[in-house]
Amino acid sequence: MMSDIVVSADWLVDRLDAVRVVDVRDAWEYDALGHVPGAVNVPFDTFRADAHAAEEDATDGDGPAEGGGGRQGMLPGGDVFAGLMGEAGTTRADDIVAYDDHHGVFAARLLVTAECYGHPRERLRLLDGDFSAWRLDHETTDEPPDVEPATYEVDPAAETPLVGRDEVAAAVEADAVLVDTREDWEFEEGHIPGAVRLDWRELVDDETRGLKPVAEMEAILNERGITPDRRVVLYCNTARRISHTYVVLRHLGYEDLAFYEGSLTEWEAAGRDLATGP
Repeated sequence: MMSDIVVSADWLVDRLDAVRVVDVRDAWEYDALGHVPGAVNVPFDTFRADAHAAEEDATDGDGPAEGGGGRQGMLPGGDVFAGLMGEAGTTRADDIVAYDDHHGVFAARLLVTAECYGHPRERLRLLDGDFSAWRLDHETTDEPPDVEPATYEVDPAAETPLVGRDEVAAAVEADAVLVDTREDWEFEEGHIPGAVRLDWRELVDDETRGLKPVAEMEAILNERGITPDRRVVLYCNTARRISHTYVVLRHLGYEDLAFYEGSLTEWEAAGRDLATGP
């Protein structure tokens, strides 16, 4: 059963006054190119820690660490994220709809970050398509909204989709499917043993800039053995691309999803084995 985690532009038009729209493009794009009316700007780079930190701080730990620096190079740290969202006038009680101008991959990363820090999942949505698709048929503005800073409370749940490398290594031994969401050439150069490849863009329609029809996506997934009855463990290089795939699979009704935040950057830094070739 599909959820409404991915919503259409028409859905959003009818609810602009009822949701908090978050634009994750660079500030210059938000200001100079216009944005969805009422949208606040939380640029992607501000809620993403330096990916190279993972290489410098890979330890024997098996889970994503909390903290301002983002030990594994992806999560920004709870205090940082709370500050960004609060400055944007957002609270955990808000329904968030995020968008970017890259088919939703950066916006999906915001949603995953918010979920990891305790924002209710049912209040997180991705705009189907992106800003380029939106402005073809809908109004834009270059006027920022009046935003009153708020207190955003970070309260991570006891259980999250995040997994560490030991669980990833064990996934193939169980009845899980380990999914590499990178490009073909990246996969051939080196991937986690036992992984199947699913370039995240295979689920995106280049013409509409949104998702492909459900039947088409399901056919692609079924062909790779990525089915709702199996545990699905996702990784890429630095946890950006898997964010999009994670959101899409949730939208399609997948329930047993795992998210390897450290991804291949941490895996390699820890000296774990890689497989090569198709």
